[in-house]
Amino acid sequence: MASQDDRDVDPKTAAAVAAAEAAGPASGENVRIDSWIWAVRLVKTRSVGATACRGGHVRVNGERVKPAHAVRVGDEVRLRHEGRERIVVVRRLIRKRVGAPIAVQCYVDNSPPPPPREAVAPIGIRDRGTGRPTKRDRRELERLRDLGGPGGSGGGPSPGSRPKGR
Repeated sequence: MASQDDRDVDPKTAAAVAAAEAAGPASGENVRIDSWIWAVRLVKTRSVGATACRGGHVRVNGERVKPAHAVRVGDEVRLRHEGRERIVVVRRLIRKRVGAPIAVQCYVDNSPPPPPREAVAPIGIRDRGTGRPTKRDRRELERLRDLGGPGGSGGGPSPGSRPKGR
């Protein structure tokens, strides 16, 4: 009897899933964690995955792992990458990198939602054709950058600076 997931998949995706399963490990073989997180598109390159493992940013079932650690179906993988923590549970083992729609079917994503992007206009963007900024424009841009930066003073001179001669 076919499961609900098998009936909802279009023929192209089903063919790609079959190819991904064929690219999976043979019975009795293991898949390395650095290879798996690369194959399911959690990291861009396998070397980035290996570096993350060596740096302690990858945990499998709560333990820090080396890049050659064998991953199994049902393992919980935690990956800290690009300022965000991804928490996934392994559903399918694959060895080769596959397309995003198929990669999503290889794990269950339990990650917290990403932080919302700030809806603030970027500071210092000028309209095209306005020419070079005037001295007054530059001072306003510097004042805005000081307000937006960490510990911004609000536009006043810094304590150790001297005023320029006139």
